[in-house]
Amino acid sequence: MSDLEKPLRPKKARSWVDWAVQFRWIIVILVVLPCSFTFYSLDYLRSQWSASKSYKKRQKEHDANVAKVIKRLKERDPKKDGLVCTARKPWVAVGMRNVDYKRARHFEVDLSPFGQILDIDTKNMIARVEPLVNMGQISRATVPLGVSLAVVAELDDLTVGGLINGYGIEGSSHIYGLFSDTVVAYEIILADGRLVRATADNEHKELFYAIPWSQGTLGLLVAAEIKLIPVKEYMKVTYFPVRGSLRDLAQAYIDSFCPADGDQDSADKVPDFVEGMIYNRNEGVMMTGRYASREEAKQRGNKINEQGWWFKPWFYQHAQTALDKGEFVEYIPTREYYHRHTRCLYWEGKLILPFADQFWFRWLMGWAMPPKVSFLKATQGDAIRNYYHERHIIQDMLIPLHKVADALEFSDREFEVYPIWLCPHRLFRTPIKTMITPEQSFELYQRQGDTSYAQMYTDVGVYYTPEPVFRGEEYDGAAAVRKMEQWLIDNHGFQPQYAVTELNEHDFWRMFDATLYNACREKYRAVGTFMSVYYKCKKGRKTEQEVKQEEQKVHDNGYKDLERPLDA
Repeated sequence: MSDLEKPLRPKKARSWVDWAVQFRWIIVILVVLPCSFTFYSLDYLRSQWSASKSYKKRQKEHDANVAKVIKRLKERDPKKDGLVCTARKPWVAVGMRNVDYKRARHFEVDLSPFGQILDIDTKNMIARVEPLVNMGQISRATVPLGVSLAVVAELDDLTVGGLINGYGIEGSSHIYGLFSDTVVAYEIILADGRLVRATADNEHKELFYAIPWSQGTLGLLVAAEIKLIPVKEYMKVTYFPVRGSLRDLAQAYIDSFCPADGDQDSADKVPDFVEGMIYNRNEGVMMTGRYASREEAKQRGNKINEQGWWFKPWFYQHAQTALDKGEFVEYIPTREYYHRHTRCLYWEGKLILPFADQFWFRWLMGWAMPPKVSFLKATQGDAIRNYYHERHIIQDMLIPLHKVADALEFSDREFEVYPIWLCPHRLFRTPIKTMITPEQSFELYQRQGDTSYAQMYTDVGVYYTPEPVFRGEEYDGAAAVRKMEQWLIDNHGFQPQYAVTELNEHDFWRMFDATLYNACREKYRAVGTFMSVYYKCKKGRKTEQEVKQEEQKVHDNGYKDLERPLDA
């Protein structure tokens, strides 16, 4: 993209907020890191204590906690109490959007006890877990058994409930789809206090397909059964350096995991893991991984990278070395590979602690990394939070794979943010049309990566401060996000709901399909009990009166022209 095509921006005068952001590392080192390390230590002990309990004891505690939630829901008086939401504090959520809906009058239900792994069934290859189980916890329990979730989101802190109700992806998603695609059953407490188990083929199948992306607005998730796969001790990772235009980089990324002959289901031709990192508009590194046994990894001449040690270079910087030394192969222990981006929060850690990637800091303080996102949010205040929304980008664009080059050029023009993370995922054609669907008739074009039953999509992850901000120029992050959202709508793309959105309600439902979601809202009596997904996601503070008016509008008028797939 030529610099002549980029918008001209005037210089911006520095304010006290700029200085507060620049020197925020002081609070991070003195407050956030100690609190984070303490929390992680206690959380580890809690998970070990939970793991030591018998299956019967964990199930008994689960049943007791479910009974408490049902009792609490039945205590609610719809005429006096607000809409139902969890008792979790707004700053605890890992996502970047403002959860200001909790500032309105609301009725809290405490789900904090739901953090146990209930069962790991290696015979039927199913893990049954509660919604607050996080990725670090589940990988510690499964990988030593030679199994793993089919999709393990990279950051330790991400929870099962958040990945199901929102969005979850990983380097294996080009095979298994998004995190929610690996779930085989949900246990949901509905608005009327009923506990139901929803699967793809039982009487609640429409609810099963409606839960993903619903943000907990159809019912309260209290357990999920998730697919397990067999794994080996190591990941054999190959790093491919690529140079050229953004379109060249995009094609090299596609070629790294999509066979030219279209045989996308071949285990021999398709790697187990894929990701790409674009470091600037002319350079990137593509990575593929295959599970490998301990015996293979330890053969003479093979390089083993114990990436999990606190003093190791950050993974994205380690991968970048391929641009200088050329293609190389190494073996990383499987669990350490899963969480390779945790310690540095991809590359956001560089902004939070500018020197945290330096050799001396990694040796002295690397063991305390990463700062917990919820503690970062709790210590930032409204002024800094608004600064990040206006002059910082944390967005993912989920787009058809054949549009990845267009997305890279759009990002370069509007965001000027690097590195960019690329991660593919399948978007399956489902028996019931869900909130996110493949392009119409995608299978007729026989594009790279597509099959008859799923279209290949990719996540273009844009996480960093734009270059204009570093240059001291004016930058309207909200306007850039609005352009991105319209671009996604025009190109059949989707915006994960953890991110800050600028969409109005009309455009929100142009991006997502409301048919099944609204039908389930009505059938399971969520209207008037749980906030709608748009109003839970929309930017800005909500008032109880606003929420009530919108809920009543949906209740009165929302279904009169709705297709009724559930009644068929």
